[in-house]
Amino acid sequence: MPDPARMEAAVRAYVAAFDAGSADDVAALYAADATVEDPIGAPIHHGRAAIRAFYAGAMQTGAKLRLDGPVRIAGDYAAFAFSVHLEYDGARRRIDVIDTFRFNAANEVVEMRAFWGPANMTGF
Repeated sequence: MPDPARMEAAVRAYVAAFDAGSADDVAALYAADATVEDPIGAPIHHGRAAIRAFYAGAMQTGAKLRLDGPVRIAGDYAAFAFSVHLEYDGARRRIDVIDTFRFNAANEVVEMRAFWGPANMTGF
């Protein structure tokens, strides 16, 4: 069973690495065979290399993340609400998101799922 303190630390490291623009540091939080589905229903990214490429593209927008409340931990899952802040077409934009991370016993993320859609986008 993963360690709850390390799970929360991984979420905080994820936000910090994203904000720093480090796709390598984000990808390092994931297991080699992990998956990312962002948003739900989008094609799933399989494996650390594909996950790294996905985040590298997302970071090119200059987006920054802000946690909106505590990290919730239950079993091998962490769920967290956050907002994405970016500037696009000269205007400030916001996307409200809830992510879930499922962890393995080595405290690596094995599955990420992002819950958001058009109704959660402000300023677009």
